[in-house]
Amino acid sequence: MNIFQKLYHKDLEKVYKRFDGIILDNVIGDIPDLQAYFEDLRKNISPKKDKILISYHNPSWEPILTLASKLGLRKKVGIQNWLDQTDLKNILDLSGFEIVSSDKRFFGITTITITKPKKQIPRTTNQYSVSIIIPAKNEEGNIGKIIPSIPKFGKWQEIIFVEGNSADKTWGEIVKITDHKIRPTLKLRRTRQTGRGKADAVKLGFKKATGDILMIYDADRTVAASDLPKFYNALAGGTGQFINGSRLVYPMEKDAMQSLNKIGNNFFGTLFTWILGTRFKDTLCGTKALCRCDFIKYKRDYNRYLKTDPFGDFALIFTAIKHNLKVVEIPVRYKERVYGSTNINRFKHGLLLFKMAAQAFLEFKI
Repeated sequence: MNIFQKLYHKDLEKVYKRFDGIILDNVIGDIPDLQAYFEDLRKNISPKKDKILISYHNPSWEPILTLASKLGLRKKVGIQNWLDQTDLKNILDLSGFEIVSSDKRFFGITTITITKPKKQIPRTTNQYSVSIIIPAKNEEGNIGKIIPSIPKFGKWQEIIFVEGNSADKTWGEIVKITDHKIRPTLKLRRTRQTGRGKADAVKLGFKKATGDILMIYDADRTVAASDLPKFYNALAGGTGQFINGSRLVYPMEKDAMQSLNKIGNNFFGTLFTWILGTRFKDTLCGTKALCRCDFIKYKRDYNRYLKTDPFGDFALIFTAIKHNLKVVEIPVRYKERVYGSTNINRFKHGLLLFKMAAQAFLEFKI
């Protein structure tokens, strides 16, 4: 153990000796799904020792600590979850915990957070039906894998494929899979766009939907369908009213997102957070959910924003902010495509993002 590590551990030992509860010392950086981990922990936690101390590295120190590992001044570790305090608080909140205190130690390298279970947490039920809208363009190789990957949740599910202007056999695959009846609680539907773009596809899917909860799930499968129940639970349990996925919390697979795109997404997340007054770490994650009753109530504004929004994401975000819907972000892991290529043009769509930011600034800031 080098001098750096000796000083580091000596500093933390003082804290640990005074604490009576569960200690998670640099554990959360290695856990693939922190929300599921803390939800399980909450179910099994002892009433006598219900407080949890979480020590983890400050993400601001990531470059220095990574360099220290390479120079042998710190032990080498694998790819880590570098969470800031807001990320951790959000995950704990979703998992049924609240933060008691948070303090930085050892020159700010380590953050010590103490958390405990909430006295009452929202109970989720299967009383709501769900419509899952799946826009699909040139996704022939992905279509057959989507339905088997979606877990059972909700009163019943309705999966609506919206195909538009594909150059491959996407529509044929959709027809093939939706012609089968899988189970009584699952309705399979299909439709084709007359317009173009994802925003138009989502609008059409929402028009066809009949479920209590509306979800959007991209056909590229870069977000695991196993995360969809988290979106349902956040709505059904009353944690939030507009649920937005965030791909920028956990580490991504190697080729999931190009570096320039990641920098752009981080920049626009920060920009829109400032403009809208609500945290949006990732504005362009394709996985989103809201109650159909809220969508119907505020559809006029949604349609108005769609006139200038080619993505459809901002029409939903701006509508949620305008009508004071509680926004909750669900961290998801972003995976590489296994079939096809992205429909995003980074430069063309980057300019459109600046246009959306200008519109938001004029409406919500001025």
